Amino acid sequence: MNQFKKGDTVKVKIGSPPGHFRTPLYIQGKVGVIDSICGTFKNPESLAYDGDGLPVQPLYTVLFRQADVWENYQGNLGDKILIDIYQHWLNSADRG
Repeated sequence: MNQFKKGDTVKVKIGSPPGHFRTPLYIQGKVGVIDSICGTFKNPESLAYDGDGLPVQPLYTVLFRQADVWENYQGNLGDKILIDIYQHWLNSADRG
C-alpha cells in the first residue's frame, strides 16, 4: 500500500479542501524527500467529520530544506524541517 519508500523525492499537492485538512499551506507545492514511513492510519480528514477514516493512509515523515520552504531564508543552508504528511497529499516529484 505504500506508494513511496525512504529516499524518494516527492512534491506536496496544492489544495484547500473545505473543512479539516492536515497539510500546512506553507508546505504545499514544495519538494522534499521521504525520511521515514510512520505506519498506516485512518484518514484524519475523514475522522474529523465522523467518517470511518477509510481507506487507511500511509503517513510519511518528509524532509525539506528550509531554504526551499521559506522565501529569502536567512539561516544555515543545511537547516531542514521534518513534516508528517499523509500519502494522499503526495505525488512523485517526477509527476508534479
